[in-house]
Parts: sequence; structure tokens; C-alpha cells
Amino acid sequence: MPVFNAHIPANRFSPDQKRALADALNQSLVEALGIPEGDRFIVISEHGDSEIFLDPTFMGMQRSSDAMIITVLLGAHRPLEDKKAVSAAINKLVVEALGISPDDVFIALVPVPIENFSFGRGELQLAEGAPRW
Repeated sequence: MPVFNAHIPANRFSPDQKRALADALNQSLVEALGIPEGDRFIVISEHGDSEIFLDPTFMGMQRSSDAMIITVLLGAHRPLEDKKAVSAAINKLVVEALGISPDDVFIALVPVPIENFSFGRGELQLAEGAPRW
């Protein structure tokens, strides 16, 4: 049920690399949270130099022109340990998939009550209870 939006610099990554990024994001959920592989909802948005701004050194980082922002809509029921695990998995797998620096992956987890997700048909499939995973 998590939804990803990866905001990446325009023209920096090939279509194959973008597919690898999407696969890495999905795999981070499988590894860290035990979410089924089919729970795959990912948007990759490219942004030009005048549309994405990341301070190159904030919080002691050394960000490059490959730096990106990854937002994740995540069930609000998730405890801190799950959030730590998924953040670490995202960073590790994205770095491996794209060959970029760990400093280039900014992650924002956005908690959303699970009853606010509709997987289709206008139904709130999780409104009556938590998912099995």
C-alpha cells in the first residue's frame, strides 16, 4: 500500500535506470516490511535544474547532481522500527541500483491512515482493518 514518488533530476538516468529505481523501491518494501511484491505503486518524476533544489551539504551530506527526493506515503500504523527499516532499505537498494552516493537519496515518509487508500473501484479496501502484512 505504500506509494512512492521519486523526484529525480531530468536527463540524468536512462529508462533502464528508472526501471531499476522502481524495482529497488518496490524491493525495499518487500525486504523491510514483508509487503507483497504486487503492492507496487510508484511514480517517477523528472525535474530540471530550475525545478528541484537540494542543499548540497545540509546535515553534513555531500550531495551531487544525482541527488533526488523520494516521498513515501506509508500506513500511519507503522512503528518507528518499520520506518527505520524501510528508510535504510530504500537508501541501500537505490544506491546499489543506480550507483549513486548514499548522500544523494533524501527520503520523506508521509504517514497516511490506512483507511484513506483505495486500490481501485472507489473502495477503501483497508477501512475495516489492517492488512495482513
